[in-house]
Order: sequence, then C-alpha cells, then structure tokens
Amino acid sequence: MNARNVPLPDVPHVVTVGLPHLTSGFDLAARLDLGTHLKVHGPLAPVTGEHLATLAEEVSLLGKGGAGFPFGRKLRAVARAADRRGVPPVVVVNSSEGEPACRKDTVLINRAPHLVLDGALLAAEALGARTLLVAVTRDSTEASVTDAFAERGLTDRRIRNRGIRARIVRTPERMVSGEASAVIRAANGGPALPPGRRERAAESGVAGAPTLLSNAETYAQLAVAARLGPRRYARTGVPDEPGTVLLTLSGAVARPLVVEVPSGVPLGYVLQLAGAPPFPQGVLTGGYHGSWIDAYAAHDAAVSRTSLASFGGTLGAGALLPIGPETCPLGESLRIANWLAAETAGQCGPCKLGLPAAAGGLSDVLNGGGQAALEALREVAQAAKGRGACKHPDGSVRFLLSTLNAFTDDLAAHILGGGCGRPTAGVLPLPGPDRHGPARYERAAPSGEKLAVDWTLCQGHGLCADVVPELIRLGHDGYPTLADTSVPLHLRPRAQRAVRRCPALALRIEQPPAAPSAPVAGKALDRRRS
Repeated sequence: MNARNVPLPDVPHVVTVGLPHLTSGFDLAARLDLGTHLKVHGPLAPVTGEHLATLAEEVSLLGKGGAGFPFGRKLRAVARAADRRGVPPVVVVNSSEGEPACRKDTVLINRAPHLVLDGALLAAEALGARTLLVAVTRDSTEASVTDAFAERGLTDRRIRNRGIRARIVRTPERMVSGEASAVIRAANGGPALPPGRRERAAESGVAGAPTLLSNAETYAQLAVAARLGPRRYARTGVPDEPGTVLLTLSGAVARPLVVEVPSGVPLGYVLQLAGAPPFPQGVLTGGYHGSWIDAYAAHDAAVSRTSLASFGGTLGAGALLPIGPETCPLGESLRIANWLAAETAGQCGPCKLGLPAAAGGLSDVLNGGGQAALEALREVAQAAKGRGACKHPDGSVRFLLSTLNAFTDDLAAHILGGGCGRPTAGVLPLPGPDRHGPARYERAAPSGEKLAVDWTLCQGHGLCADVVPELIRLGHDGYPTLADTSVPLHLRPRAQRAVRRCPALALRIEQPPAAPSAPVAGKALDRRRS
C-alpha cells in the first residue's frame, strides 16, 4: 500500500485503459512540447462560436472540475453577454488544484500543456477573446505553462499570437482558491478567495468582462472532440456520457495513479488496477467534497456520473480514495474534517464557525461523547448547509454527513464508548508541514478544550467577543453567547487572551474530561470471581 501521511506527488504515475485520448503520446515523452504535441495530435483548425457550442452539446461535454455544468451552455452565455455589451470576453483555464487528493489537471498541464491550450485557444478565437489566463497552484505547473507560452509565442507584454494576450495567475494551494470566483478575484489582483457574493462569470468576471472559465481537463476534452468530431468521439464510453474520464486514485492503493478510462468502465476494475483492497471498507468518490460508497456499491458501480449517483456517490473532481479494513474510517474522516475546517476562507459564519464546530463534533463522537454528541454534530452540520458565501461549507457538510451514513457500524461502536478498536492509519492524503510549522489542518484540529462562563460573575463587558469572535458573540442582551464546540488549536492563544482580559474573571477554559482507563485484566478477573 502507499505510504501513510504523505502528500501526493505533483505528477503521479499515469495509466491508460483502452485507446488514449488525453494521454496520447505519454509513452513518448515526459512532457509533450509543441513539436511532439503536433506529431501526436495533428493540427487543429479554428471553429466558429456556434459550431464549437454545437460540438460541445453533441458530445455532452460537461465541466470536469466537479460541478459538471454543460460547457456548450456556458459558451453560449459568454457569447451572448459579450455581444450585448460589446466587450471582448476573457478565457480562463482553471488548473488550480488545491485539493490534496486531485492531480489530474496537474498531470495534463505538466505533461500535455498544448492539448489544454488547444482547447482554450479554440474557445478564445471562437468568442473573439483577446485575453487568455491560466491559473496554477504549483511551481511545476507554472514552469510548464511558461514554457508552453514561449513555444507558442504567447506573451503578456505584446500581442503576438493571433491577437491573443496570455498570462499566468498564481494561486495558493488551498481548497477554496480553486473555486471559480476565487480564481477570478485573484486574476483581478485580489486575494485568491471567494468574494462572498454570487456573480455569474459569464456576465462579469476578469476585469468586469464576460469570462469563460473551466478547468484544464474540460479544455483538453474540447480539443480532442474538435479533432475527432462528435461521431468518432462518441465511439468511446457510454452513449449519454461519451469519451474518456481522468481519475486520480489514492488512499489504500499500491501507489497513487492518474488513470484515463472510457466512461462506463466498472469501478471495481479501476480500483483493482490501482492495487486497492479487494473488499474495501468504503470508497470516497469525488474527493473531499464528495461522498462515501460501500464495497458492494464499488463493485457494482461504473465510472460515470449517472452510475455513481445511483449508488450515492459522485464523480465530482474525479478523485477516488478507497480505504482498507485496517484503519478506523471515522478517524480518517476526522483528519479530513479538520483539514476542511482549516481551509475556510473565514468570510462567513457557516465556514468560519460551522466547519470547526463540525470537526469538533466528530472528535467528540470518536472520544465517547455518545448519542448526544452525534445529535449535536448533525445539528451543526445541517446549520452550515446552504448558508455559506461559497460552496466550501456545502461540500464539507456533504462529506461529513456521508461519513455518518456510510459507517454506521463503526459509528455505533464509538457512540457506545468502546470504539472500533482500530487505529487511524492516515491513508487519505493531506498536505505536509509548511515552513511555518505544522500543516494548517493540524493547527485547526480541536483541542478538546471548551470555553465556559460563570454567569454569577459575568457583567456583560463584551471584551471577550472582541478577542475571539469565532467562538464568542454578544447576544441581544449584551451578554456572550459561546459556540458549542472545542477550541481549535489555532484559536487557543486568542481564547486564552480572552480569558485573561475578562475584568470579572467570569470566562474560563475547561479541560476535556479524562478518558476512562481500561480495567486491569487481573482486577477485572478478580471481580468476576467474587
């Protein structure tokens, strides 16, 4: 099995099932430069906007970044907005893969950058766009795009290649930085965070212009479809979802893989190809905003949106993560819940307060909190659902609720107090430590401590709420209202400062109750004899 607690490499090993589309030429070179790319794929003729939208509709091309929005409809919306406003649109390639379990777009950008640029330039020319942006998160992807721009004569300093100016937008390696609105905000010179308001990029995106934004695989699929045509493209895969799919496999596998498979291939075959356990406890589908399915569903499901959805799974961002019987699935999920809580943009209550509270609630359940802890967790998760300024809270809640529904036997074992008896092996990949010390998700882990108020002393000064508003808010009566959650480690210093600043000495931090010690075997035997 793969190494535990180790981040995925930028470019995992790549495997192709059937005839390759996106991975054509990978057996010839580690990276296809422009000359090799043209030898493998051949030239690509320009296409008008109407023909390109029709092509995307005929091959049922959906966005491959997770949302699955029809690309043809998005293309038409940008074209209409540009015509109505008389403003040249902008085309954006979103290869900001900030999710630790996803590498398919990184593989495409690093190994086949010109296939991605083919699709993006095809769309740009069809729309009459003057600007092409490529958003990246990693040094390796930035270097590959820089080289590809140079090979094509694309530059930001002067317009050279068919009237199109191109540049790279660097975003941090964070979950929320890959959301479309965060990429657009970064392209406009702001932080790579969702702006907190819902705006349609097709109407107003980069520099206020209509913007066509999709991920790297979508543009690569568009380039393949334009070369093959709808009939040849549809010969691969299932009729309602033709073509191939790129998947990232990690977790309990022999080694992480990026796999290109025709849609409709049995999921069990793909898992077997990666060296997953023959009968996994569960498979996380769609990545860390996705859903768990059990071993029976993994055996019967196929690689398609429709099939996975029928078993309660999702294709999402194309990540598949099986776990074996040797690890505690709830402990594995708690690691991910802590990471998701640390990835918050900190711009709305459901994200800033709800996700740490949910992670703390899952920790309470694992530590013997009983049925009350489980009900509190469900209440916190439902309260965060559908109320966020971006999609991160919804995706995180989907993952948490799926965990509770998928591993009911383990959940019962923890609720009854004994636990499942298995350690947490750490098979689900997360980022490693950075130069500032522990990884963000480790700093966001709940400490087990809770804030408490002695109401006989509290005088409603409100100083505590100014120090740590993530955990304390003032009610309508001016007195503090405390979040019913453990104090995350990264908020512990401010929680301690709030305690020190309370002039009435009413605020305190309560330590978690000590776990009951297991009875000594000999003494237990003596009691039974008596």
